[in-house]
Amino acid sequence: MSAKAQGANEFRVGRVELPWSTAFSISKKNIMVRFGRAMITAAGIMLGIAFLVSVFTSKAILMGSGEPPSPEQETRQTWLIVMSLLVCSVGICNSMFMSVTERFREIGTMKCLGAVDAFVVKLFLLESGMLGLLGSLIGAIAGFLVVCVVHLLKRQLGQIASMDWAYFGMGLVEALVIGMLLSMAATIAPAVKAARLPPAAALRTDV
Repeated sequence: MSAKAQGANEFRVGRVELPWSTAFSISKKNIMVRFGRAMITAAGIMLGIAFLVSVFTSKAILMGSGEPPSPEQETRQTWLIVMSLLVCSVGICNSMFMSVTERFREIGTMKCLGAVDAFVVKLFLLESGMLGLLGSLIGAIAGFLVVCVVHLLKRQLGQIASMDWAYFGMGLVEALVIGMLLSMAATIAPAVKAARLPPAAALRTDV
């Protein structure tokens, strides 16, 4: 074996690629340690999904009563949903960039201990995915309850019972998937920045 090939093998041995279960455990612990910032990130996606689910619920109620929304109403609602989700994505991206900045030393330590770039990216994507799912669940419940309260105040609770539950169920699943994927997509840039961070430079950084 040549000296170059031997050096390459030594380099691969020295790098650490941990399983998904370990990455999941570390990500969950990071969320609990930084619970305040985690809730801020989750709140951003929660508001967007709450609005999305409220629209799905209102449309399901109209469909159940035989009065589907007009094309103009659907276009306006779609535009509002897209804009609200874009705003949420910007907020999540900003929050994750701040999280990367606060964790320079932690990232540098992991990379000095042999963590590969892919593992660092995996940590941040898992963390954002869990926050996105949590925020989506809370937002979905909030959006549905708000519509229910509005109809209760109008004494139209019977319309909720007769709503198109099949459409609402599909919309609910769609909202949860959108929230989780949107949160992960907004984290790609911060995660790549964290993965490319030189270990020595991270350890010398004072935040």
